[in-house]
Amino acid sequence: MCNENMTTVYLPGVLTTESAVEYSTNVPVPLLNEGNPVLNTLLYTLVPLLAVTLVLIASYWLYRHHKMTYFNEIPITDLSPPSPFPRLKPVQLLEIKAQGRFGAVWKAQLINEFVAVKIFPPQDKNSWQVEQEIFQLPQMKHDNILAFIAAEKRADNLQLEYWLITAYHEKSSLYDFLKANVVSWAEVLTISDSIAKGLMHLHEELPPTRGEAYKPSVAHRDFKSKNVLLRGDLTACIADFGLAQVFYAGESPGDTHGQVGTRRYMAPEVLEGAINFNRDAFLRIDMYAFGLVLWELLNRCSSQDGPVGVYMLPFEEEVGQHPNLEEIQELVVQRKGRPKFKNSWKKHPGIAVLCSTIEDCWDHDAEARLSASCVQERIKLLYKSLTPNSGSDYHITADWKNPTTTSEKLPSITCSQLVYCPKESSI
Repeated sequence: MCNENMTTVYLPGVLTTESAVEYSTNVPVPLLNEGNPVLNTLLYTLVPLLAVTLVLIASYWLYRHHKMTYFNEIPITDLSPPSPFPRLKPVQLLEIKAQGRFGAVWKAQLINEFVAVKIFPPQDKNSWQVEQEIFQLPQMKHDNILAFIAAEKRADNLQLEYWLITAYHEKSSLYDFLKANVVSWAEVLTISDSIAKGLMHLHEELPPTRGEAYKPSVAHRDFKSKNVLLRGDLTACIADFGLAQVFYAGESPGDTHGQVGTRRYMAPEVLEGAINFNRDAFLRIDMYAFGLVLWELLNRCSSQDGPVGVYMLPFEEEVGQHPNLEEIQELVVQRKGRPKFKNSWKKHPGIAVLCSTIEDCWDHDAEARLSASCVQERIKLLYKSLTPNSGSDYHITADWKNPTTTSEKLPSITCSQLVYCPKESSI
C-alpha cells in the first residue's frame, strides 16, 4: 500500500540477489588479464611445474649434502669393497724389496713385527685370488712353505689394490742371496733339504685329520730361485703361488694353460707344448726346475776344488740373461742341453752325488724324473754321511771340505748307495 507507487530502479554496478547468483554461476570472475589468454594459459601451466622443479632440486641438494658428509667421515681404507678377511691393524709400508711380473713386494711393519706385503694391481686380481686360495688350503701350513697372514683389498687414492700379507725374511730370495754370497757344503745341504721338504709337502695329498680337511696336491708351475726365500738360519721356504694349480683326487684340472712360468726354467715338454694335462705331469715339471735350482746352489759352493765363479742363472753361459723362447727351445728341446757341471765338482764326493741327483731331476724323459720325496731321501743320506754317529740326521758340525776330526771325514759314497725310488709311482 505504502509502496504501491514505488518503482524499481536499477543502479549501475548493483546486482540483485537473483542476478548476482546468475552472474556468479554463468560468468567466471576474471583473476588475471582478460586481454591475454595465452599468457594466462602459460602461467597456469608453468608455475606448478616450476614449483615441482624447485622442490626436486632442493631435495637432491639435501641428499647430496648428507651423502658427502657421510662419505667424508669414512676412512680411506674402507673405500674398497668389503673384504672377506678380518681387518688388520694398520700396516706401514717401509721399503720396496722386489718388483715382479704380478706386482711389488714391500717390507712393512704390522704392530711390532716386520711382514712382507705383496701388492697386486687391479689387472692381476686373478693371481692374487689364486695365491690366497693356495695359502688357505687345508693342511697347507708347513715350515718350508711361506707363512700366510692375510689377504685384503685396499684403496690407494681411490685405486683398488690387492694385498697379500705374509711372513718377512730378511735374507730375501735364494737368487738374491747367491748373487752376493758363496755357500759351504753344509749350507748347500741345509738349503736343498728344506726346499725338497717344501716341494714334497706342496705336491703330496694328505688325508683329512680330526682338525682339518683333505689337502689336495698342488703344482707350483713357476718354481725358480727367485721364488725360494731364506730365513736367517738358511732354511728355505717356497713362495709365489700365483700360477699354481690344484689337483683334487678324481677331478680333471680343468681349462689350464700349459706353457706358463719362466722361460729358462721351463721343462722340455712345456717348451714343446706336449704336456699331458694330469697331476703327475705338472709335478714333474716342478722337479725339472728344482734340478736347475740345485745347480745354482752348487755353482756357488765354496767346497768345490777350485775357485768359485760369479753367480750365473741356469743357461746364462749358453744364451745370456734374456733369452727368447726360440733360443731356449733350440737349446733345451732340440739339443737337449743342460747347465754344465765343472770338473772340479766331481772331486768332492758329496757334490758328485748331488750332481747325479740333479741329472735325475732334469731328465729329458719326464717320467724318469725323481719325486721331491726321493730327492729329500737322498739329501738325508748325505746328511748322515756328513755327521756319522751323530744321532741326528740333520745336525751339521763341519764342512766336508775341511773336517776337523777323523770322525767327520766323508765316508766313501757312490751313486749305487743312493736311495732309488720307483720313477712312475714316486710322483
